[in-house]
Amino acid sequence: MKQKILNQTGILLITSVLISFLVVSLFMYDKFSGYMEESVREEAQYVGMAMEDSEGEYLEHVEGNAALTSRVTLIDVDGAVLFDSMEDIGGMENHNDRPEIVEAREKGSGEMLRYSDTLDKQTYYYALALNDGKVIRIARTTDSVLTSLQSSITLMGLLVIGIIIVAFFVVQHQTKKLIDPINELDLEHPLRHVEYEELRPLLLRVHEQNKQIVSQVQELKERHEEYLAITENMKDGLVIVSQSEVLSINKAAQALFQVRASDCIRKPISRVSRNQELRSALDQALAGEHNETVLNQRGRTYQLLANPVKVSGKPYGAVILIWDITEKKAAEQMRREFSANVSHELKTPLMSISGYAELIENGMVQPQDVPEFAGRIHQEANRLTALVQDIIQLSKLEEGGPDMPKEEVDLYELTQDIVGNLEHAADKKDVSVSVEGESVTIQGVRQILYEMLFNLMDNGIKYNVDHGWLKVRMWTTYDNIFWQVEDSGIGIETEEQERVYERFYRVDKSHSRQTGGTGLGLSIVKHGALMHQAMIHTESKPGEGTKITLEFPMEEAM
Repeated sequence: MKQKILNQTGILLITSVLISFLVVSLFMYDKFSGYMEESVREEAQYVGMAMEDSEGEYLEHVEGNAALTSRVTLIDVDGAVLFDSMEDIGGMENHNDRPEIVEAREKGSGEMLRYSDTLDKQTYYYALALNDGKVIRIARTTDSVLTSLQSSITLMGLLVIGIIIVAFFVVQHQTKKLIDPINELDLEHPLRHVEYEELRPLLLRVHEQNKQIVSQVQELKERHEEYLAITENMKDGLVIVSQSEVLSINKAAQALFQVRASDCIRKPISRVSRNQELRSALDQALAGEHNETVLNQRGRTYQLLANPVKVSGKPYGAVILIWDITEKKAAEQMRREFSANVSHELKTPLMSISGYAELIENGMVQPQDVPEFAGRIHQEANRLTALVQDIIQLSKLEEGGPDMPKEEVDLYELTQDIVGNLEHAADKKDVSVSVEGESVTIQGVRQILYEMLFNLMDNGIKYNVDHGWLKVRMWTTYDNIFWQVEDSGIGIETEEQERVYERFYRVDKSHSRQTGGTGLGLSIVKHGALMHQAMIHTESKPGEGTKITLEFPMEEAM
């Protein structure tokens, strides 16, 4: 802007000065030309009078006079040149056809501004008729005018150059003075200290625009913060990409691919992962197609969903959503296994009952054997009932419904009740049972706690050796409450110690069939422990017995 003002003002100033100089020069030239013509006319009058008074002798004084700047010519009546102060008359033409001579003979005087072939210059001629019929002519070239003007024009030229130089600095100073307040405007507060009222309408618009921009920036900031709050706290991975680079990646995706946002943002997707499934899904999404696939990463399974983002109907980028389905897949697998195991476990006693009943119905059993077969049917029916009850109990634990209210439960008292209920089973195998510790009360579901402790102690008797022992201990620390059962039984292999808590998993399947186990007891213990925020610790060696400890947090204590 400053340069533009300087240029335009400078051009206008220089043009104005040059035009003024030209006009003045032309005016002066015209004025000096008038003075020169008037001088020539007066000189002609003077020379004419002098010649008549001196009867022609005056011309002798004119010839050879270097001080004269005018050319004096005398033309005879017949047009012959009788005298010329600057040229040899011998080779001069007849002058009766010269316009100024013709006019002088007709009117007494004549003048003409024309090019002189003799002098090779633009010349002003003035002719005056004498009384004897001759014509005296005075001529002076326009160079004399320019010579007179030369000093004035030089002075004026120097003056013009000086004016232009001074004007340049003045214009530059004034332009700077004009522009500085504009350059120093506080655009955040444009209405403070308005230097030029002409700028107020513009500054008002800037002020309104500032308010709109601040409002829009604040809205964008709030939306960005909302977006970050949502995406950064998502447990699922989210990656947003354009056709060529990553635009956003949340914390979950960074943790999944073990990258940092600063290493990925505005970088190619290959900086996030070179996984082929991810690359293929992204390519399809960028081509405008929805895509779903399964991604395996570091031993876990993820569901990957890639959707295209279109602008004006054309794919602009893609949104990739990744969530962990490892537990879901495992749960589905467990559900399938559970269904298969339930079918198998229910089918076995039912087939036994059906087979024994069919034998009795068809009379294929001796009368003395009927009580034995009926006992077997009763045994399988009890086993089926226990299995159904355990399945129902396990389902309740998984649902954790409101029909399971918590109450104060004394673990020591509950353990003594279980010991009484298992007394017959312990006597049958000659297993001694002892309880050590003190009364400890926790907040829990009595029925579930009973099932948990009962199953652990029942397993300790069932899988014990004859004449063995079973010890139950209880104690507390500053942070936790411990309940522990230890037996002298058959023990569990190290690789199977975690699997025994799976549904229908048995260490010794043949022994489990004999003892009537359903394979769900320890699963109930596991789910019951989860309900009460308890941890299970298993220690066992084959042939040396098993020790299982329940660790309840002190928050559950009363």
